[in-house]
Amino acid sequence: MIVVFGGNGQLGRELVRAAGEQNTPLTALAHGDVDIADRAAVRVALARLRPSLVVNAAAYTKVDLAETHVEEARHGNELGPAILATACAAAWLPLVHVSTDYVFDGTKAGAYVETDPVNPVSVYGRTKAAGEEAVRRAHRQHVIMRTAWVYSEFGQNFLKTMLRLAVSRDELRVVADQYGAPTSARTIAEVILRIAPRLISGEALWGTYHFTAAGVTTWHGFASRIVAVAAPFTGRRPRVVAITTADYPTAARRPANSCLDCNLFARTFGLSAAPWTDEADRTTRALVAVEEAEMTSAARA
Repeated sequence: MIVVFGGNGQLGRELVRAAGEQNTPLTALAHGDVDIADRAAVRVALARLRPSLVVNAAAYTKVDLAETHVEEARHGNELGPAILATACAAAWLPLVHVSTDYVFDGTKAGAYVETDPVNPVSVYGRTKAAGEEAVRRAHRQHVIMRTAWVYSEFGQNFLKTMLRLAVSRDELRVVADQYGAPTSARTIAEVILRIAPRLISGEALWGTYHFTAAGVTTWHGFASRIVAVAAPFTGRRPRVVAITTADYPTAARRPANSCLDCNLFARTFGLSAAPWTDEADRTTRALVAVEEAEMTSAARA
């Protein structure tokens, strides 16, 4: 059985859904069930559930708020992973730990490879980088998966925000000088479940990997795609105006380049992601369909 910590987040909920579709035994634990920074609670959960693989999808992800809530970010992104990795090492359990492009500063000209030095420019990025290092120190049998620009049908994310704003605004101003690959949590979940049997069997595949959807765009390009796909269903097509990072100041700095080279993952596991547009389009249509169904139901009530 697989145990997922952070089961109420975007990735956790997608892991639950994917496991159900594949009939894979999986138990998801939300933060309210177990705080990964609680040593005793983690040990008790692992002893009770006796999993064959642990996935850490728990994290403090409020990037801007982390600038002033430093200890909360450290608790979720550094201390928690260290405790969880230590507990997994003691129980001889392989661990998949999910990380982020924010460990890099975004100044590289090309896509980042796993051996590039980290240099985070935000509290969130620094705590995630520290969490990675804590996992490496505590437990040899780990896979750290760095990903980027994650969205899902669940939770709060850029895609859902754009759909919401497109209904009420005639113009969307979106940053066009940050580059990356929008990556569906659903795709990440499916890939984790596909590599799980190899990790459970003890294949020596441990280490740090990059995994994102294929292709590159900007937040402006992502927003433009969302609006275009939704328009035939919603009848709304607001203008999507390109702006610079300087035009949209935030508390935390973002990497200008979030492109991750995923060739090592593809060579090692034989898996590559589809173009980012595939899942972005599917997710957009799914969310629009849900909204239309809710409106129809409300009208009939």
